[in-house]
Amino acid sequence: MSFIRAATLARSAAVSTRLYSTEAATIKKSKFPLYLFGAVVASAGAYGYATYESKAEEVEPKKGLTSPLDPQNFIDITLKKVEPYNHNTSKFVFDLGDGKASLLPVTSCVYLKTEDFTDAKGKPMYRPYTPISASDLEGELTFIIKKYETGNVSKYIHSLKPGDKLAVKGPLPKWSWKMNEFDEVGLIGGGSGIAPLYQVLQHALADKTNKTKFKLIFANVTEADILLREEFDAMKKKYPNSFDVVYVLDKPPANWNGPSGYVTADLIKQHIAPPSLGEKVKVFVCGPPPQVTSLAGKKDGPYKQGELTGILKELGYTADQVYKF
Repeated sequence: MSFIRAATLARSAAVSTRLYSTEAATIKKSKFPLYLFGAVVASAGAYGYATYESKAEEVEPKKGLTSPLDPQNFIDITLKKVEPYNHNTSKFVFDLGDGKASLLPVTSCVYLKTEDFTDAKGKPMYRPYTPISASDLEGELTFIIKKYETGNVSKYIHSLKPGDKLAVKGPLPKWSWKMNEFDEVGLIGGGSGIAPLYQVLQHALADKTNKTKFKLIFANVTEADILLREEFDAMKKKYPNSFDVVYVLDKPPANWNGPSGYVTADLIKQHIAPPSLGEKVKVFVCGPPPQVTSLAGKKDGPYKQGELTGILKELGYTADQVYKF
C-alpha cells in the first residue's frame, strides 16, 4: 500500500518499460535494488494483498466497542481529515463514529474502492490497504497512502476532501499472528509497503506479554521518503530490548551514517536472525512484486505464497520461515 527497483525476474520489465530507477541487480550477487518508482504497478501503495491461509489473531475489543466493517460488503466511511506527510504521501483519517473501532485482526487489511475508475470488465477498481491506526482506536481509521500517477485508486483517494466518503470492505485476513510464537522476527520492507509490518509491530510491542525480538530493515529512496520514522524511532526508544530498525537509502545525503545502495545478503545476515533458529524465527517481507521476487521468490497470485527463492533461499531460510505480504 514506490520503492525497490526490480531484481532478476523483473529485469525484462525494467529494460522494456524503463520504469525502474536503475538497472536491476542479480540475485547471484545476493543483492536487490532498493526502489521501484511509483509508475510500476497499478496497485501501488497496496502491496499487502490478503491471503486466506489462516485466521488472524483476534484483537480483544475495549469494553463497548463494535466494528462497523463488513468482510462481505463495502460500506461508506467519511473522511475526517488529511495530514500531508511528504511530497507524495498523506495520512487519511476516516470517521468511524462514537463507540466504533475497526477491530481488525492482526494481521489483516481492507479493500478501498473507487467508483471513478473501472477495470477492464467495467467494474469499480479497488485495492487492499493496511491501516496504521490501532485496531481498538475508537472513532477513527487511518491510512498512510502514497500517490502514484498510474495508481488510479491512490490518485482517487488523494483527490478526496474532508466530508467525502470512501467505500471500504474488510477485514481480509493475512498471516495468523500469535503472540510469542517466535523468538526472533525479521521484517524487510520499503516505502508505503511498510504498513503491514507496522501493524505487527504496533500490536506486538504494546503487548506486555511480548517476549519476541523484532528487527526491521526499512529501505527507501531518500531520507524524506522514510514513512513513520518518528513512530519507529519512538518504538526503538521505548522497547530497546525488543525492537531495532535499520534504515537503508538508495540516495543518501552526504551526512548519512546508515547503509546505502542495495539491501545485500550480508546486510540481512548482519541484522536478521539466522535460519538455524528453525521454527523460532520468522521473516516477513512486504513490497512491490519485484522486491518480493528478489528476496523470496514470486508470489503465486494474490492469495498464495509461491515457491521460496531469491536471497532468503540462498541464505538458507525455508518456506516455513518466510512470509510474503
